[in-house]
Amino acid sequence: MPQQQIERSGRLLLAAGVIGAAFCLRLVFASLSVRLPEVARAMGLAPWQVGLLTTLPVLCLGLCAPLAPRLARRWGTERSLFGALALIGLGTAGRALGPVWALFSFSILAGAAIATANVLLPTLVKRDFEDRTALLTGAYVTAISGGAALAAAITVPVETALGGGWRVGLAMWAAPVVGAVLLWSPQLRRKTARSDGVVEPVAGLWRDPLAWSVALFMGLQSALAFCVLGWLAPILRERGLDAATAGLVLSVLIVVQLATCLTVPSFATRRPGQRMIASVLSIAGAAGLLGLLLAPLSGVWVWAVVQGLAQGGLFSLALTMVLLRSPDSHVASHLSGMAQSVGYVPAALAPLGVGLLHQWTGGFQAVAGLVALIGIGLVVTGWIAGRATVVMARVAPTHGELVRA
Repeated sequence: MPQQQIERSGRLLLAAGVIGAAFCLRLVFASLSVRLPEVARAMGLAPWQVGLLTTLPVLCLGLCAPLAPRLARRWGTERSLFGALALIGLGTAGRALGPVWALFSFSILAGAAIATANVLLPTLVKRDFEDRTALLTGAYVTAISGGAALAAAITVPVETALGGGWRVGLAMWAAPVVGAVLLWSPQLRRKTARSDGVVEPVAGLWRDPLAWSVALFMGLQSALAFCVLGWLAPILRERGLDAATAGLVLSVLIVVQLATCLTVPSFATRRPGQRMIASVLSIAGAAGLLGLLLAPLSGVWVWAVVQGLAQGGLFSLALTMVLLRSPDSHVASHLSGMAQSVGYVPAALAPLGVGLLHQWTGGFQAVAGLVALIGIGLVVTGWIAGRATVVMARVAPTHGELVRA
């Protein structure tokens, strides 16, 4: 086989591995969302415990993200992603198999592993697909949304068909993670001798205002996304929809994200700046969720489509900005880690805030104020992060020691 054809096949296999890994990054959250009331009743969870259950795994996405570049520097990007996928599978299955401590512990484990994969995937795209950044970013963001949509849509029907309860509905999502692990395993052999699988330290990133704006934009769009992913189904059920219909609305909302997940990266990379697209998507995302919270249920499908299109665009735009604002793959890895470390703090606090507001007020109407604040923050940070420039951080000279970013 000619060398060029071998390299092409290897690149296609790598792309398939990236997309397969991405598919697994939201299964844990979406499958729990549609079964949250049943899980709470069966496990006897207090309202504050329900809030923690939706918050702690998301908080891990932020707290554990800075570890990813260090793991990649020590073990290599490919091996680190393989380990992350294995732990995601273990956490997904383990959370449904035991008592309350297992539900929380394995959910946290899955969140920590997802944090690592979240950081490493943009690094791989920047490193190995510099000429196809928009295509690969759109593809793996689409896979993330597609996995979440599938989990929201079929968790209840499949567990009913299997004659199992909520434990079956949660644990069954370990199966596609196993498939992703097998799909990624060839990369362990292909990359072991390559020095470019190692992420170098960078200097100046945490002092860069542009980096902070990218991080906050990532966090605020994630806050909006996890409010939807964690609470939309319970909100709609409290408003009068049954469990299957609420799950279907959530699934449709996520499915329509695929359209903007695929198109926004290509649209954004053709322009030096992304200020206007960030503003439009931010306003539409907040307005869509406000409609789902407050508008008559007769329009629920319209608001779901509006919010879904905007949310898919916001997610893919945030990831694209990490790449566009980075001068190389090493900076991209650290900026991705920073964006998720800083960003997932509001992403974790927002679902907790929804739960607390519901507990304090006895309804979800007060959540509208929180959504409006998130929308305003998105417009402001998106306007700054959308500037046509790159962060000032650069690979740091080590001289035998690692320089802290």
